[in-house]
Amino acid sequence: MDAKPEITKTNNDELISFSGSFSDYFVSIVDIVESTKVTASLPAKQACKYYAIFLNAMAAIVEDFGGRIIKNVGDSLLYYFPKKIGFSEKILCKYSLECAIAMLDAGKRINELMRQEKLPPVKYRISGDYGTVIIARDNHSSRDDLFGTPVNICAKINRYAYPNSIVIGGDMHQIAKSFLEYSFKPCSEYSNGLKFSYPIYSIERNHLR
Repeated sequence: MDAKPEITKTNNDELISFSGSFSDYFVSIVDIVESTKVTASLPAKQACKYYAIFLNAMAAIVEDFGGRIIKNVGDSLLYYFPKKIGFSEKILCKYSLECAIAMLDAGKRINELMRQEKLPPVKYRISGDYGTVIIARDNHSSRDDLFGTPVNICAKINRYAYPNSIVIGGDMHQIAKSFLEYSFKPCSEYSNGLKFSYPIYSIERNHLR
């Protein structure tokens, strides 16, 4: 039997370094629905174009709202809203919600681009939450990476959103629930192994007169 390679990385050689800093961020994931099934019948070049149109459109919206891209994982984009001087938690929460709504509003334009390229239409869903994350840096990238419960929760609750809709976790809802511009409905609960299940809410914009 071949000997297993020894792990000899030292702190100076680490590919991912943890800064030791923590922060409270609004974190979100936008994910294509059934992309594997959709792209299975596409040539590789067309599949790449399908992902590129969607992910680039979503990334541009995130940047327009002052968010930062963490990374794309297959057919999804992970992003967050960093703290800014003079911006309260409620303001950042609203930026996060408005960004998600803008993403849904862009669906018609994105699918028109898909049609022009003779690609199938795309459906997607967005999930968000708020809480303390650990900040890390990939030493081969200029971007920070985030770890922690809000990131995990976003990934887990995304599937509870219907296609072309938004869900948020209970911690984000505690900050957002006072906004009159949106309506929130309990849609499910996520059992995270703790004593209590974690509430999940769907969100829509209210059309106030």
